[in-house]
Amino acid sequence: MVVVGQIGQSLDGRIATPAGHSHYVNGEDGLAHLHRLRALADAVVVGIGTVLADDPQLTVRRVSGPHPARVVIDPRGKLPRGARLLADDGVRRIVVTADGKRPDLPPGVEILPVKPVDGSIPPHAILDRLRGLGFRLVLIEGGANTVSRFLAAGCLDRLHVVVAPVVIGSGPAGLSLAPIEAMDQALRFPVRTHNLGPEILFDCDLSAQRMSGGSAKKST
Repeated sequence: MVVVGQIGQSLDGRIATPAGHSHYVNGEDGLAHLHRLRALADAVVVGIGTVLADDPQLTVRRVSGPHPARVVIDPRGKLPRGARLLADDGVRRIVVTADGKRPDLPPGVEILPVKPVDGSIPPHAILDRLRGLGFRLVLIEGGANTVSRFLAAGCLDRLHVVVAPVVIGSGPAGLSLAPIEAMDQALRFPVRTHNLGPEILFDCDLSAQRMSGGSAKKST
C-alpha cells in the first residue's frame, strides 16, 4: 500500500481563517492537482472534523478520472446522514468508527470498526483495515489534524504540500506535531518542487521515515 498525504496552505502555513473559512486557500491549479490525486487514488480519507466543517463531496470534478472510494474517520458516530460524501453515486462509502459503535447511516454505507487506543483510532490500524479491503493507493486528504496524525505515526509514503501565494496572518496551521527542543529533531526528507501556476507543490518523500518507524508499512 502507498499512502499520500495532501495539504493546501498559505505562504504563512495557514489552512483557514480563525473563523474557519477556507474556500479557497488554493487557486484553480492547486485544486486541480488535488482532484488529480483523487483520480489516482483507490480511496480518499478525511476526518469527521473536515466533514462537519466543510461537508466535502470528495469526488473528481476538475479533471478526468474515476471517483475514489470515500472514507471518513468518525470514532464517536458524529457523521450526519445527509453528509454529501454519503451520496449514493455507485462509489464505495466507508465509515471508520470505534469498535462497538453502531452509527445511524444510510443503506449501502460500509461500517469499518477499529479498536481505539486512548480514545482515538491509530492511523496504522486504519490502514491495515483499508489494505484488507483491497485498497493499494490511499490519499489522506484532511483535515490538518488527520494528516498530522498520519505523519506523526510514520504512516505516509509521500506528503504533498501546495502553497498558495496568499498570507492569512492567523488561523489553524497546516501541520501540528509534538513540540521539539532542537532543530536536529525536526523532520527532514527529500523534496521536489513543482510549479502549479502561481502555486508551489512541495512533493515530500517520506518513504525512509515510514520504513524506519511507520508500523503501517508493508508497501507493495
